[in-house]
Amino acid sequence: MEAGGWIDRYAPGPVRPYLRLMRLDRPIGVWLLLLPCWWGLALAGAGMDEARLFVLFAIGAVIMRGAGCTINDMIDREIDAQVARTATRPLASGEVSLVRAGLFLALLMAAGLAVLTAFNQVTFVLALAALPLVIIYPLMKRVTWWPQLFLGLTFNWGVLLGWTALRGDMEPAALVLYGGAALWTLGYDTIYAHQDKRDDALIGVKSTALRLGAHTRPWLFVFYGGAVAGIGLAGWLAGLNLMFYAVLALAAAHLFRQAARVNMDDPGDCLAAFKSNLWVGLLVLAALLLG
Repeated sequence: MEAGGWIDRYAPGPVRPYLRLMRLDRPIGVWLLLLPCWWGLALAGAGMDEARLFVLFAIGAVIMRGAGCTINDMIDREIDAQVARTATRPLASGEVSLVRAGLFLALLMAAGLAVLTAFNQVTFVLALAALPLVIIYPLMKRVTWWPQLFLGLTFNWGVLLGWTALRGDMEPAALVLYGGAALWTLGYDTIYAHQDKRDDALIGVKSTALRLGAHTRPWLFVFYGGAVAGIGLAGWLAGLNLMFYAVLALAAAHLFRQAARVNMDDPGDCLAAFKSNLWVGLLVLAALLLG
């Protein structure tokens, strides 16, 4: 974390490493985990009367993103120590021990379980079913060039949770939205992975950034095109009105502009493009609510 950030300014010294372990100084990850949950709720027809569900998902996203980052850092601590961008993470730097990280993870998982008890049984069981994805995702960079696809499947599970939290069952519209959201993540996390491609190549870590290399840009159009098509089809299956498609077109324009302009050899530009997906997520949410 950069010196002078809010954690260093306001948090008590003993808890700072754990807040960094949760990446609370980088809220974009919480947003990208939370928004698919809200998409599922909105597609299912949630409105202001379901404000409680929106709040519960927000709390759960903060907790589970922190748990996911902790699991990731526990597994990747030796790799992170060899990558410039991640070498200062609490586990990689030795600031937090593996045992303390494990205890902290247990605390986060207990808090997440407490939040889950507020949902219906279908959503509760479905959320537990996502745990294997959360655990195996950090291992994927060791065995496949497509770990970003596994991140997409993991990070967007909330679409299904949001839908079932309101409807109590599963329908094709939710599954199609989940697929579209996973392709969205595949695109933006491929851009993100380009930040580390030199270090990853040296230490033998795999990613779509390395697999696609100079051909990444046309593939971004494929990923984002599939995402927009999937989201659009989900809206059609749910019977949404024309306002949905009008606002979705704005999100599509942002994605295609991002794919066309991002400089894959500039880590700063890759990070900025990655973060801009917050606006894509908010536009899709607006499209679903207005539709």
